[in-house]
Amino acid sequence: YWGGDLQGVIDKLDYLQSFGISAIWTTPLFEQVRSMTVGDTPRAPIHGYWTSDFKRINPRWMNDPSEKRLFDRDDTVFDTLLNTLHERGMKFVLDVVCNHSSPQTSEGKGKLYDDGKLVADFDNDVDHWYHHYGETVDWSDEWQVQNCELAGLATFNENNVLFRNYIKESIALWIRKGVDALRIDTVKHMPLWFWQEFNADMNVVNPNLFRFGEWIYNRPDDPTSVEYANKAGMSLLDFAWCTAVRRCLAQGDEGGFQLIQEVLDQDGNYLGATELVTFFENHDMPRFQSLGGSNEAMDLALVLLLTSRGVPCLYYGCEQYLHDDTDGGDDPYNRPMLEKWEPTEASRRIGILAKERKINQALQWGGQWPKWVDAESYVFLRRYRSSYCLVFLNRGEERTLNVENLDFPDGEHRCLITGQTVQIENGATEVTLPPMGVLVLTKRGRKVKATTVIRIQVNGAPTQPGDRLAVIGDCEELGRWDLRNAYELTCVNSNTWFGEIPLEASAGKVIGYKFVLLPADPNSPPRRENRAVRRHLVIPEGTAKWRDRWEE
Repeated sequence: YWGGDLQGVIDKLDYLQSFGISAIWTTPLFEQVRSMTVGDTPRAPIHGYWTSDFKRINPRWMNDPSEKRLFDRDDTVFDTLLNTLHERGMKFVLDVVCNHSSPQTSEGKGKLYDDGKLVADFDNDVDHWYHHYGETVDWSDEWQVQNCELAGLATFNENNVLFRNYIKESIALWIRKGVDALRIDTVKHMPLWFWQEFNADMNVVNPNLFRFGEWIYNRPDDPTSVEYANKAGMSLLDFAWCTAVRRCLAQGDEGGFQLIQEVLDQDGNYLGATELVTFFENHDMPRFQSLGGSNEAMDLALVLLLTSRGVPCLYYGCEQYLHDDTDGGDDPYNRPMLEKWEPTEASRRIGILAKERKINQALQWGGQWPKWVDAESYVFLRRYRSSYCLVFLNRGEERTLNVENLDFPDGEHRCLITGQTVQIENGATEVTLPPMGVLVLTKRGRKVKATTVIRIQVNGAPTQPGDRLAVIGDCEELGRWDLRNAYELTCVNSNTWFGEIPLEASAGKVIGYKFVLLPADPNSPPRRENRAVRRHLVIPEGTAKWRDRWEE
């Protein structure tokens, strides 16, 4: 713990907004144990992950200790933080730990309270709130990972409905308080069925609540973590993308940008790859620059992060090139106090690209299509409907690239970062990139606007290159089953198509629809799904997301 509290966060919101930050994720705020751990190297429980009471806030972060009973009042510093964020159009992400409470300390192990009342004690577990199988020994054994202890932490027994009701009731209180999203710790240590139940209940509290979990070092070629991402009802932090970027840009791995594209080539394994949360450093690993990355490499990594598919997450201080390399930059030196607040090249780039992400739908919804990939340089296109973003990155020596088949509008385009102009003719261009050079070219299309906009996603359609996918239905906006007026979707990756359907006449009504595949070969007939018509109630106004799978 290096200092700071929630009032300090409020005081720095102007700074954060100055370079486009739109949401804040803090480590857990719950009241936690206060005594030191026992053993040869005692540790202090300041980080927030050793909760003692999920229905109270840690008074350390508040202006007055009486504010810890957060849900009996609406005048705490946390209320002020939420209100101030929302007034500014910003969001708050609450970090949640459902897997465990606390390790052995001088005051016991795993003592859990319900708004001040003791409900569970690992050493006197009469109601079986905890597992008692000892430490995890074999990390390849899924049963041990889900039932045994992680680093001596008292592990909750998710089979006990008393625990499940308690944790869901507790988190629901925070959501009703105004929390906008959840980051959920150590998700692989609890079974999939628990998360399905948990997320279903959180959806009832707030159907628009975004949730993403930490499955440490998940990969798209790991069936277990992919199954979680596809079936748990939440997204994941994209550790495979993170690892590839660190190897490419911080450590200078000879695989270079090809390492990153190898990860993205497997996006079709996911049902929602564009919702994975991307990052390249966090509080559990040495910072990017502690691995050897220069300021220029950080600048390059930030452009990659903010233009790639996924939801980008920045670790505080990256905009100031913050790092402390003591002991290799590992815990606690990866979490130093931020002491500089002036504009930098990093914060300039973040601000430019954060603004672009808000107005360019290619960066929000589009797929990521490689146009040039080798170890030293990377060119990719983001595209959605009539919106585009074309990115050139170079980590090596100055070089000239001749790139064709860009699928980007012809004409003269100006880079958002450098101001350099680039001429594209017949879908091709020649550019010279300096060392650590970047070019970001954009073209913004019109946003879909209507009384109600349905964001519809379908996975598993048996399309081939050149095929199109569309929605037909019984309402005016979907053509009344006339294929000539079907609403076409955009391909995101090999497994996902996406579109935004504007609804006026059908807002607030029940509509029926199906998907239809339109082959590239004009002599081939359309191919409709072989299933009964889907029926959905359209919300009266606003936006909603529907997720479907193609059915034969």
